[in-house]
Amino acid sequence: MLSAVMHAQADRPPGLWASLRGDVGCVRARDPAARHTVEILITYPGVHAVLMHRVAHRLWRRGWRFSARVLSWWARVVTNVDIHPGAQIGQRLFIDHGAGVVIGETAQIGNDVTLYHGVTLGGTSWSPGKRHPTLDSGVLVGAGAKILGPIRIGANARIGANSVVIEEVPPGMTVVGIPGRIVRDPQERRRIDGRIDLEHHLMPDPVGEALSVLIDRIDFLEARLANLQRRALPATTPSCPDCDKETAP
Repeated sequence: MLSAVMHAQADRPPGLWASLRGDVGCVRARDPAARHTVEILITYPGVHAVLMHRVAHRLWRRGWRFSARVLSWWARVVTNVDIHPGAQIGQRLFIDHGAGVVIGETAQIGNDVTLYHGVTLGGTSWSPGKRHPTLDSGVLVGAGAKILGPIRIGANARIGANSVVIEEVPPGMTVVGIPGRIVRDPQERRRIDGRIDLEHHLMPDPVGEALSVLIDRIDFLEARLANLQRRALPATTPSCPDCDKETAP
């Protein structure tokens, strides 16, 4: 009986104030520009949006749908971040800069996720039910990326800036391009003091690599064709009989 009670307490999500402290505290761990708590509370719109969403989501779950939508609308006016009050957000979400971020109603976000400005977690269907993506813990989404539909982004995956992702991503993978392509990052991700990897500019470029291979192949084929043409030419140019008659004495 005691173990069941302890297990239920462990699975219970943290309270509102504990979540707020985690949302503020994670900024200092992921943003070198953050200097102290007061500055974060006053000047970070992404933090403001998450804090107001915490309250709006609780109103939404208790059936106060209109009040939740009004608070969500106000948060959008103030922060330029549109989070539907029905979205489920885990602990320590960091929305850097915040401008233009959109999170749909049925989106689910795990713990320690980082979103940059311009990110969209959007739906692709008019049908009710699950329409928006699920981001597992530790996911990093670069600026301007769009993740569309009821797909799952695995834990610790990285989405490159301006990518459009419409298919599921396995854990630990990197996605770049339009549409998003899954690639393996050849470089080992560095962890500094146990922090998550924010070096999202170190992305592989599959399109650039393919073009480079094609250019090398074209250069090889052109060199081979030129060599074959030189071999096909006769050793000496045949003389013209009419010209020989005119030049004869």
